[in-house]
Amino acid sequence: QVQLVESGGGLVQSGGSLRPSCTASGSIFSFNAMGWYRHAPRKERELAAAITSLGSTNYADSVKGRFTISSDNAKNTAYLQMNSLKPEDTAVYCCKADGVRAGIFRPAYDYWGQGTQVTVSS
Repeated sequence: QVQLVESGGGLVQSGGSLRPSCTASGSIFSFNAMGWYRHAPRKERELAAAITSLGSTNYADSVKGRFTISSDNAKNTAYLQMNSLKPEDTAVYCCKADGVRAGIFRPAYDYWGQGTQVTVSS
């Protein structure tokens, strides 16, 4: 079993920064990618940023130039540096690990964290 734990959310003023992290623990041999999704009230969940195990990144247009995703594969941890935060960034940010395998010939599964609240005040 694999668990993802997020931390580092919080309340910040518009223009401020936060750096939540997501750490995966358990039987992890490899994974394909880790991503941060966000779910704001009355909006659909969207992918904010993702990074593959090889370091390729992908960002939502709304966060490009402001958010940076990075990872430490040795620690199975992904980080989301969020700068120039806006009130519309307010959401629950959930981490997802894609294609997690417990061994080289084991099946791959996806896992979600519980989420961390990010609130940006105007």
